[in-house]
Amino acid sequence: MAEKKIDAVVATPRTGTFNKSHARRVRVQGLIPAVVYGAGKESVAVTVDPKVITKILYSDAGHNTIFDLTIEGSGVTKAMIVDWQNEPIKGKLLHIDLKRIAMDKAMRVSVPVQLTGASVGVKNSGGILSQVLHEVEIECLPGDIPGHIDVDVTNLDLHGAIHISDLPHSDKIKYLGEEDALVAHVTVMKEEVVAEPVAGPAEPEVAKKGKADAAAPAAAPAADKKK
Repeated sequence: MAEKKIDAVVATPRTGTFNKSHARRVRVQGLIPAVVYGAGKESVAVTVDPKVITKILYSDAGHNTIFDLTIEGSGVTKAMIVDWQNEPIKGKLLHIDLKRIAMDKAMRVSVPVQLTGASVGVKNSGGILSQVLHEVEIECLPGDIPGHIDVDVTNLDLHGAIHISDLPHSDKIKYLGEEDALVAHVTVMKEEVVAEPVAGPAEPEVAKKGKADAAAPAAAPAADKKK
């Protein structure tokens, strides 16, 4: 597991009425509104630099990064990003939620799964490698959260599969998903089979007779025949 770089975030407490107009004014100043909560303390509305937050979100550990959060007037605490909102068109950050972290208490997080290597089943047998599970939920101490979990698929042959039980295990992390949950497998590319046209069943004789009778002229009455 790669060592993560710990970034520092400085937050300034917000005051006033927290509505859309307030949030808009914060963004005009080049900042974004945020909320800090957790660790048994009251929530605090703050502003932070979106550039620093973006750097954390795009780092190796992403939103699982543990960093030093300095709240002006309240000291320093460990924190992580637990939620964020982006502008739908341009993708700019609009708001984030930060959670205070106790480094001596285990927590649950979702960690990305990355497949490494070239599967022998793909190279030699023309199979298709499919990743079914892109994240796994784990429990561990904040300092032991991995940026991602690497899985080597080099020896994965045709019809081979990797389950949670096959992922790298250690005494520092605990997988919370089912051990037999499928992570990735190599399958066969199915050839498209074009079905031959099949002639429909012959129309029942009764139906044919009915159609013929309906088309035939009605029989003349017996009296008309005598005339």
